[in-house]
Amino acid sequence: MLLNGTGEVIDDHEYPATTEELIDHYGDRTLELPNGSETVGDVLARLESETFENSEDARFAVYSAVSDKAVGRVGYSDRDPTPVGSPYSPDALSF
Repeated sequence: MLLNGTGEVIDDHEYPATTEELIDHYGDRTLELPNGSETVGDVLARLESETFENSEDARFAVYSAVSDKAVGRVGYSDRDPTPVGSPYSPDALSF
């Protein structure tokens, strides 16, 4: 998911680092997602200010804050039945 070398530059960044530092350095980088794209700055802006101790923490923060553009079909599961009342449930059939 972290294309354009974004994952590598996050890994190579000097830690500890704050959310604001990462936005300043990499905020304009684009993440290509299955249903569009968004910038690292937009993603990290959804989080509260935090200090990341290492690159793994920073990567997980980015992964956890991407929008639903990163999800295939929102609400879709091929494993579980659709919950009653879900807006994603198919129309009821009458026989």
